[in-house]
Amino acid sequence: MDWLVDLLSNKILITAVSSWAIAQVLKIFIHWWVYKKFDIMRLFGDGGMPSGHSATVASMASMSAWMYGFGSFEFAVTTMLAIIVCHDAMGVRLETGKQAAVLNEIIQSLDLIFTDEVAEIKLKEFVGHTMYQVLAGVAIGILNATIMYWFVFI
Repeated sequence: MDWLVDLLSNKILITAVSSWAIAQVLKIFIHWWVYKKFDIMRLFGDGGMPSGHSATVASMASMSAWMYGFGSFEFAVTTMLAIIVCHDAMGVRLETGKQAAVLNEIIQSLDLIFTDEVAEIKLKEFVGHTMYQVLAGVAIGILNATIMYWFVFI
């Protein structure tokens, strides 16, 4: 049972999960404010403001820096992971969402010509992030890690 205690007291894991949760809850309210539509499913959805992925990995890198120092192996690994995740969110995943939007329009147009079977296909459009959504996620992650390190895990 020591592994469970270790897992539940892992400061980097707790910080990463809490950063993700903060970003996802904020995503619900920002979506509500922008689109005037409350959607609880945004809690678990990809894409949108802020980036939960970016908040998660940025908080891991920040907590690693606070706990082990900027010259540590832990900081190097989590920072490289954060760079890869954030870059991917703004690159491949953002383009995937744009392509899904175009394909959804084509499918809708084809539905007018053909049968209702085509309209059943709906691709997810919220899968990537803009640079500002990623930067907001990174800011949340760094801020949360700093607060957790200096005020929670004293």
